[in-house]
Amino acid sequence: MPVSLHSSTGKASFDDIYERPDPRDYYARMAELDYQIPELAKPHFQKLLDEYRSATGITAPAVLDLGCSYGVNAALLRLDTTMAELAGHYRGRERDDTAALIERDRTLLARDRLPGVRFIGMDASRPALDYGHAAGFLQDIVHADLESADPTEAQRQTLAGADLIISTGCVGYITERTLLRVARAHGGKLPWMAHFVLRMFAFDPIATHLETLGYQTERAPGVYRQRRFASQDERTRVLNALSASGIDTTDAEADGWLYAQLYLSRPKLGPENGH
Repeated sequence: MPVSLHSSTGKASFDDIYERPDPRDYYARMAELDYQIPELAKPHFQKLLDEYRSATGITAPAVLDLGCSYGVNAALLRLDTTMAELAGHYRGRERDDTAALIERDRTLLARDRLPGVRFIGMDASRPALDYGHAAGFLQDIVHADLESADPTEAQRQTLAGADLIISTGCVGYITERTLLRVARAHGGKLPWMAHFVLRMFAFDPIATHLETLGYQTERAPGVYRQRRFASQDERTRVLNALSASGIDTTDAEADGWLYAQLYLSRPKLGPENGH
């Protein structure tokens, strides 16, 4: 399969599969590449939810997933499932139309493991957002490009409902412009944040901007596999980019995988500023 690369990053582009009316092609392609980061992120997001509830007393927080596509993180958390199980759920459904898939997904949510948590999805792909919302994985959606413009008042009100902000791979395509606009939408409240960021993208400059709003950011120990390289060309270009930034790939990307790190941003003055 030919692989197109983003000109600025050298990473493979999967823009086409985010424009389908349902996630069948998305999960099939991600399964081919052993896409793992949402599943590896799941226990960290669950832990953050528990810590937020304990620190704030808010038992039913709202989670904003940036770059949510078809509601993948929400599906993993709410169904307590795996990427392989989700891929299997959509595999072999060639004869089903999108409406039938939506009905099957809504049936799955009868076993919602997080019934008190509201998921808000934000993405640049309207079809992916619409599917995640129709299937019930996302209770609210925001279709916006906050790199180029402030949110509308309606979008701001939806964003302002979030208590936690998560992402698994969109930082690098979005910058501090989006994160600052999202944070400012809350009118002074500082939602907690957890971002899994590919090592090829520097988060420190973003953390510096967040600090001006009152955040303190820490990088969690360890690295996390995102997916296998989609082509030799992608591997070469990403390794060259990491090397040019002085990042040692010996025990990471050199083994054929993209790797991410986890950054946690919380209010400086304690949990009382998070609600």
